[in-house]
Amino acid sequence: MKSLLLAISILLATACFAQTGGQKSFDFLNVANNARLAALGGVNASLTDRDLNFFFSNPSLTSDSLADFASATYQFYVADVGQSTFSYAHKFNRIGTLAMGIQHLSYGTIQGYDASGNETGTFKSGETALVIGKSHQVLNFRFGANVKMVFSTIAGYRASAAMLDVGGVFIHPDKDLRVGLVVKNLGIVFSEYSPTSSTELPFDVQLGTSFKPEHMPLRFSVTAYNLAKKDVTYYNASAGQDKPGTLDKVLRRFNFGVEVLLHKNVNVLVGYNYRVHQELKLDAAGGGAGLSLGFSACIRSFEFVFSRSGYVAGKAGYGLTLSSNLNSMLKRR
Repeated sequence: MKSLLLAISILLATACFAQTGGQKSFDFLNVANNARLAALGGVNASLTDRDLNFFFSNPSLTSDSLADFASATYQFYVADVGQSTFSYAHKFNRIGTLAMGIQHLSYGTIQGYDASGNETGTFKSGETALVIGKSHQVLNFRFGANVKMVFSTIAGYRASAAMLDVGGVFIHPDKDLRVGLVVKNLGIVFSEYSPTSSTELPFDVQLGTSFKPEHMPLRFSVTAYNLAKKDVTYYNASAGQDKPGTLDKVLRRFNFGVEVLLHKNVNVLVGYNYRVHQELKLDAAGGGAGLSLGFSACIRSFEFVFSRSGYVAGKAGYGLTLSSNLNSMLKRR
């Protein structure tokens, strides 16, 4: 256990010196890939054992309790852009439970142009991640790691990389309280888009907590993310936008989520991401940017989760996740 804690400490020290400027490649890894996560604002590092798909967010958030669960998700975005996610957990005799998943974001059909503005035909682009995760619990702490291969194809240009996520979560023995920490997307680039490109991985450090007050039918989640970046603000001074203040800069690093526990089989989900709101809102109105809603319902052996994520006025993303315990379903049949 001491060696594992030392390894995590070294990773965190390395994070302090990570590059912070510029846009990242493979940034689709930071997009919510399942309906529950999308409905809770898109970022979560602490909600354990509720959804198999959360191992994509933090490998320590799933355990043996989710063995034999399978899940499929499709996220609908604007135009024909969409994301598909498939995950499955299986308990092996010697190594325990492994979580496995595939995440694919399709950018749809895109019209191509040359330097003079002439049409060159249409093309399809997309990005894919293959992920395997393992967790291990020691007393009230659970640690986990994800290994993933990532592939990107954009307009005929291809890039690939191998990445590692390392995470941990504290689980209170008596209270409904979780505190999670994850270091995401450490890795190496195998191939560049072109001989002159310089791919930068979407490295991130996230810290969050999920807790349910004893006498309230609510579970709250608060997650701080982009902790390895010095500044995450974006504003257009030439368009007359004011420079963000100190409080604004702090709030852009937080994501808030609430589960309303109406029934053991029915929950309402609400999320708010301040950074998304600030960057996507219209000048005249917020348009619901950054606010997400959803619900989950268990019907026999299946769980359905639906989400709606607001972007700008009249535009939103929708997600649908279907999950089931395959072993339980087969026994029932």
